Order: sequence, then C-alpha cells, then structure tokens
Amino acid sequence: MNQLIITPKTKIYDLLEAFPQLEDVLIQAAPQFKKLRNPVLRKTVAKVTNLSQAAVIGGLNVEELVNQLRLEVGQTTTENLEIEGGQYTTEQPDWFDKSKISESIDISEMLNAGEQPVHEVMAAVKKLEKQQILEVIAPFIPAPLIDKSLSMNHQHWLNKISADKILVYFKAEDNI
Repeated sequence: MNQLIITPKTKIYDLLEAFPQLEDVLIQAAPQFKKLRNPVLRKTVAKVTNLSQAAVIGGLNVEELVNQLRLEVGQTTTENLEIEGGQYTTEQPDWFDKSKISESIDISEMLNAGEQPVHEVMAAVKKLEKQQILEVIAPFIPAPLIDKSLSMNHQHWLNKISADKILVYFKAEDNI
C-alpha cells in the first residue's frame, strides 16, 4: 500500500481518508476546521481544498501545519516548503465600488446542500462585463475559489467580516 506523503498540495479529504486521526489535530490547530465533521462539507469542500489553502482558511502557517501533521503520523518534517499562491488581496482595492456589484451569491446554502460552488461562481465571474463586480458570501475563506479565479487572471478582494462571514468580490479583467 502506498502511504500518502503529506505536503501543502495534499487535499484535506485524501489526508483524512489516509489518516482519520488527524481530524482532531486539524480542529485543535484551528477551530474553523470543526466544519470538517459535517459529512456534506467533508465530501465537497474537503475534496478540493489542499493544506496550503486550509492554512489560509485557518490563519495558520502552512509549513508549521504540514510539519505538525507529518509528525503526528511519523513522517519526517520538511524545511521551507514551497507554497503556491496564497497571495490574497485583503485591503480594499481602488477598483472596488459597491454600486458596481451586479450579482451576489451566498455559497453557504450550496455548501450545506452538498453542492460545490466553484463552477457556479466561476460562471458568474465569466459573465461579468467591464467594471462589474460579483459579491460572494461565504462561511469561511473560500481558498479554492480564489485560487481558481487567480488562475484565470481575475481580480478579487477578500473582506473578512467575522469568523464565519467572508465577503469576496471578483472583478472581470479590464480588457474584456
């Protein structure tokens, strides 16, 4: 049997399938991870969220998180792990104008219904016309969603209202 090697790119779902005992370690590291006990979120969000993204969601250092998980299962720790992405805009950008919000999507309902919001949100982002803004309301930092938008060169602003209310604004590229 091939043993899963824990890295920043390891998906949470795969991690917990291989090492169920790490659920408690994750929850101790960041209380937000209690949501992993929800079987619906476990089957949806956890399948697309990697440890690097989870570290952002939990406000943790990804290297420390990965090393802590690796120690728990007897793997050697790593030094200076390379982290992809993780550059989220958290200060209000010049392009933000509340009056330019053309649509608002609350992904909480989709997540609670066991649906994956990435495709619906990205479809809405693609439909944005020049200067229009899409507002996404989320119960946690939707790192996979932001990473997907970054890979498509869309601009975003992450506005953390509270521990369980995050607003993410997406703006279409200017050259559309």
